[in-house]
Amino acid sequence: MRFCPECKSLMIARSGRMHCRRCEYSEEITDSASLMVTTIRTEKEIVIVEEEDKMATLPTCPVKCPKCGHNLAFWWLRQLRSADESEVRFFRCLSCDHTWREYD
Repeated sequence: MRFCPECKSLMIARSGRMHCRRCEYSEEITDSASLMVTTIRTEKEIVIVEEEDKMATLPTCPVKCPKCGHNLAFWWLRQLRSADESEVRFFRCLSCDHTWREYD
């Protein structure tokens, strides 16, 4: 990738030269590595997670679940009421997936 020295826009290769799309600047391609033509498309590996809801992406805290009594849950905050009122804390039990909320 090359950027135009005049306007900092991305340049494109055309007819053995690099041309700026925004301004009239162009320069000859002197380095053969700058211009690569590929005919084979390379695929990137895609990881599929089947158990998306079991991924531990939220922070946890020690809090007792009102349904099963387990002592660890995910937590997050949401602003449900007007902006001048406090946020609501949501919890989801790691054992039974029960979700509940607490207010200040």
